[in-house]
Amino acid sequence: MFFEGYGYHGTSFEQSYRCYPASFIEKPQIESGDKIIMPPSALDRLASLHIDYPMLFELQNAAAARVSHCGVLEFIAEEGMIYMPYWMMENLLLQEGDIVRVKNVTLPKGSYVKLQPHTKDFLDISNPKAILETTLRNYSCLTSGDSIMVAYNNKKYYIDIIETKPSNAISIIETDCEVDFAPPLDYKEPERPTAPISSSKAQSQGEEAPVETEPKFSPFTGTGRRLDGKSLTYQSPPVSSQISKEKGHGSSHGNNKPSASSSSQNIARQAQGKLVFGSNVSRPKETKQVAGKESESKQEQPQKKEEPKFQPFTGKKYSLKG
Repeated sequence: MFFEGYGYHGTSFEQSYRCYPASFIEKPQIESGDKIIMPPSALDRLASLHIDYPMLFELQNAAAARVSHCGVLEFIAEEGMIYMPYWMMENLLLQEGDIVRVKNVTLPKGSYVKLQPHTKDFLDISNPKAILETTLRNYSCLTSGDSIMVAYNNKKYYIDIIETKPSNAISIIETDCEVDFAPPLDYKEPERPTAPISSSKAQSQGEEAPVETEPKFSPFTGTGRRLDGKSLTYQSPPVSSQISKEKGHGSSHGNNKPSASSSSQNIARQAQGKLVFGSNVSRPKETKQVAGKESESKQEQPQKKEEPKFQPFTGKKYSLKG
C-alpha cells in the first residue's frame, strides 16, 4: 500500500489523540525540532508491529484538511494525549485539546529542499548555513508547505518549505540533501530610476526653447567706422527703417519706382566714396537728374566747412639709431 510516494509496511499504527503544546510539560527542548511525546501505550503497540526505524509519523487535522510529519522523542505522555512543538500546531491549525490523527509512515531520504525565509533578517546572520545545519539536526523529516522555526541569538526565524524531492515529505536523517534558498517574503526589488528620462526631456525642451526665441538675422546693420579713427559726418539710417519707408512710398504711389529722397541719399553715399547695395548706378539718365537736384539742394543749404583731407605718410621722421 503506497500513499504519495511513501508507504505503510505491514499492519500500520493509527490512533487519535488530543494535542497540547510543549509548554504543558517540562520539555522545552522539543520546540527546536519536530519530535513529539507520545503515551507508553503507543510504544507497546509499535513494538508489536513490523515498522521501519527511525519511527516517523503523519499528523493529520481532518477538520482543517492539514497534514504534516514528525518524529518521536519519548513515550511519557498521559494516555490519550500527545505533546508537540507549538509551531507544528500552527501549521496544522490546531488549538489546545484538539483531536489529531497519528499514523506511522516510511519516508524516502531527501535529495533536495528549497527554503524561503519570512524576513530578510535571517540573511543578516553571519553564517546562516551553519545555523541551519545545526538546527536541522533536531529534525527528522520535512514536508512541503510547512513553516519551520529556527531559534538563534534569542530570536525566532520562520522558514517555509517550498519544495522537497523526491517526494512531498522526505526524511533528512543521515542523508546528503541539496539546499536552495528563495528570496525572503518581505524582499522587494529596487525600483528603476526614472530621473534620467525626465532630465533628458527637460534638456530637449531647453534646447528647443532658445530656437523659438532666437532673433532673425538682419544683414547690413550697424555703424560705420573710419580707418583714421575720426567720426563720421554722415550716419546711414537703419536698413529696416529705409526698407519700410520705401515700401510706404511704393504703396502710396501704386508703383515700385524709388522716391527722390531715397535716390538722393544713395547718391550722397556714392559721393562720399562708399559702395551702396541696391543703388541705381547703371541708369545714367536718372543719375544726372538726381545730380542736378542734389546741386540745387546744396546751393540752398548753407555751405559747411570742409574738413581737411587725410594725407598719408606725413609727420616727423625717426631713425632707428636714435
